Amino acid sequence: MNTGFKTVKSSYITISELMLPSHTNFSGKIHGGYILSLLDQIAFACASKFSGNYCVTASVDTVNFLKPIEVGELVTMKASVNYVGKSSMIVGIRVEAENIQTGVVKHCNSSYFTMVAKDELGKNVAVPGLIITTLEEVKRFSNCLKQIDLKKEREIHEEEFNHSAKETLASFSKYNVLIELK
Repeated sequence: MNTGFKTVKSSYITISELMLPSHTNFSGKIHGGYILSLLDQIAFACASKFSGNYCVTASVDTVNFLKPIEVGELVTMKASVNYVGKSSMIVGIRVEAENIQTGVVKHCNSSYFTMVAKDELGKNVAVPGLIITTLEEVKRFSNCLKQIDLKKEREIHEEEFNHSAKETLASFSKYNVLIELK
């Protein structure tokens, strides 16, 4: 096997943490910002483990909060590298919360972080290629390709779109907004 490639499985990281009252927001649910912090930590660990280098967060591409997490639930995060570029990796993370009294597990969050590998001088460094061994991994890789294409389309749209055109401003009348440009 070529040492320049690693399996998706070699990137797997799982962490679990009991949710405490100190992690709550004003409504008594676990604060989304706390979950984001944990997501960033596991994305770092996953990308660093896979690449063998220090990694930084380049972007948080998707965070879907699906269900609230309660105090006393055991939160488990599962991360894997789903895509690699030259120095970047897309890490997919699944968040589940388990009621430790009933054993009921719910899917609470799915997230995708783009991480970049760095050398000792802070320069981007090449990451290993990705060996895909299951159809689930094929699906995740394909979804990352779609995500990358959508990101590129948004960037092109942003560059080309005329935000100050009269037609653009007039189209806002159907929204709950009042434009008072000075």
